[in-house]
Amino acid sequence: MHSRYPVMMVLMTEWQLHVPLAELRRSFNLLLDHVEAATEGDVVRLDEDYFWSIPQDELYDVNSVPSNLTVGQLSWSWQHLTDLLADPDQAIGYHLVWLAEVLRAIGQKTQ
Repeated sequence: MHSRYPVMMVLMTEWQLHVPLAELRRSFNLLLDHVEAATEGDVVRLDEDYFWSIPQDELYDVNSVPSNLTVGQLSWSWQHLTDLLADPDQAIGYHLVWLAEVLRAIGQKTQ
């Protein structure tokens, strides 16, 4: 019998994923090479700007359905990254979130 409600999992909170930075950088470089090979020219053209975003406090709580969806904007995320290029001393960890939003859109567009 199928339920109309998603199956909720109880997750162990003590589990951690250890990501070696060298392997992360290597993975990123390999994937960027793939995008360059799959793209005509040196620009990726994204057709969408707005996307659904889940606040951080709900994003990893898979035992609850998110109740506070917000809207993000790729052009805004990209602006944060270009501002960072203009002033690298202003780097903060959240730049990775803005980068991830742009990368997600590129990954979904690139075959």
